[in-house]
Amino acid sequence: MDRKYVFITGGVVSSLGKGIATSSIGALLRARGYSVTAVKIDPYINVDAGTMRPYEHGEVFVTDDGAETDLDIGTYERFLDVDLGRGNNVTTGQVYLSVIEKERQGAYLSHTVQVIPHVTDEIKERIRAAGKAADAEIVLVEVGGTVGDIESLPFLEAIRQFRFDAGRENTLYFHVTLVPYLGTSEEFKTKPTQHSVATLRGVGIQPDALILRSQAEVPLEQRQKIALFANVERDAVFNSYDADHVYAVPEMLEQQGVGRFIEKGLHLEHVTPELRVWQEAVRVLRRPERTVDIAVVGKYVAMPDAYLSLLEALKHAGIANRAAVNVEWVDAERLMSDTPPSLDGYHGILVPGGFGVRGIEGKVAAARIARERKVPYLGICLGMQVAVIEFARDVAGLEGANSTEFDPYTPHPVIDLMPEQLEVDGMGGTMRLGSWPMQVFPGTLLERVYRLPAGQGGTVHERHRHRYEVNPDYVETLKGAGLVVSGVTPGMEGRGEGLVEAIELEGHPFFMGVQSHPEFKSRLMRPSPPFTGFIEAAVRHAAKEAATVA
Repeated sequence: MDRKYVFITGGVVSSLGKGIATSSIGALLRARGYSVTAVKIDPYINVDAGTMRPYEHGEVFVTDDGAETDLDIGTYERFLDVDLGRGNNVTTGQVYLSVIEKERQGAYLSHTVQVIPHVTDEIKERIRAAGKAADAEIVLVEVGGTVGDIESLPFLEAIRQFRFDAGRENTLYFHVTLVPYLGTSEEFKTKPTQHSVATLRGVGIQPDALILRSQAEVPLEQRQKIALFANVERDAVFNSYDADHVYAVPEMLEQQGVGRFIEKGLHLEHVTPELRVWQEAVRVLRRPERTVDIAVVGKYVAMPDAYLSLLEALKHAGIANRAAVNVEWVDAERLMSDTPPSLDGYHGILVPGGFGVRGIEGKVAAARIARERKVPYLGICLGMQVAVIEFARDVAGLEGANSTEFDPYTPHPVIDLMPEQLEVDGMGGTMRLGSWPMQVFPGTLLERVYRLPAGQGGTVHERHRHRYEVNPDYVETLKGAGLVVSGVTPGMEGRGEGLVEAIELEGHPFFMGVQSHPEFKSRLMRPSPPFTGFIEAAVRHAAKEAATVA
């Protein structure tokens, strides 16, 4: 069949949940057996998300091919259970950079370069390329921002043209819009949606369907009113009201007929979707058999979206263990204050990745507490590095040990800049990024969590985003003091048996640090092994504590 395209725009306000709506539509199509890919359009001039502040933009999501992308790419991967790449995140910066480079190379044959057709053609070509690269039957395209934003206009014009290029039978337009509820008058207000659709129609796009975002279910009468004024069919107005769990949204939309609507609109065969994995996940989330409390000791605790993939990986691991994971945020800086928060009573301690010196000693303290009190510990990227620093200082006797990122003059640089990074010039896409192999050593905790053949080890792949590494000059000293190196990337010059990818401690119920970011590959259908093992250990720790109290 011809490749199909579903476009998702948003109106009224930003952060409506277009990414969840897009992902849920993709999940419904995947549940029907279609091959699907998704493209996120970000109308900012940055080339990618790699240089943007987490407090402003949230998490930088890393793909297998090493792209630093918008966090919505991670949401797509988790819902669609597919691996996306750099071509799935299109920004204004990428588009204009490419157009300018082509102009300088003479690709436009001395023509005047204009937004229409050159910029819009570039946008359309990138969307088509993403579909072709994935060999997808259906391409979902989410336009970031809100209708009416000046920076979105070239992208809206490009997707408008798609209906003429690909045909009506191969294109659908969904518009996600807010329907606010006023408690004073006890009514839903439809006027913002009417204005939003009018703005969209003003640029030439008549939406085929609406997804109304609201706190509670919008009454039928209001939905019919919206349909009338928005010029859409009554059965094409759907309602995504606040759900208790995000993984309940696909089934919510399916029950309202979204899947059937897409089948009719794109001339697809009617298929009954297989939604058991979503139903089972929601069942566990609503009725868990147990609860564990996890302390996440980080730097951006006021902005949970900075750790979005990590939170979802914990949720996936909880579902796999039929447990509710209660995350408590602990500001790493406060751990070193005069009145530090207590880490007592937690069933696990997790230190996530990050950059910069702020809060670093608090993270080191968290690793020490987990080691000494035998509380399950998982260190991600920087979280592994601070565990090595703590071990070097307090167990190996290397006084003043540190990372050169935080103390360039440390007497014991147990963490140091990777040699490959010494000649890096510029910002954006310059770190060790993407998927790298990890050789797992036999007889280790790492071997067990990845469910590799006992005593044989093996090779797994995880995604990375870092500039610093465990200094190979100190590996033997650390191992001699009892640190277990359980995984390496072999074949890297100057690293002995390999770049240190994972560490653990003997005699500890669960103490693991990984240089990678396994949260980026965690899926509802395939939870991350390190996270699953960590939550399993937290469950055991909770049961032990409960038995002691009893």
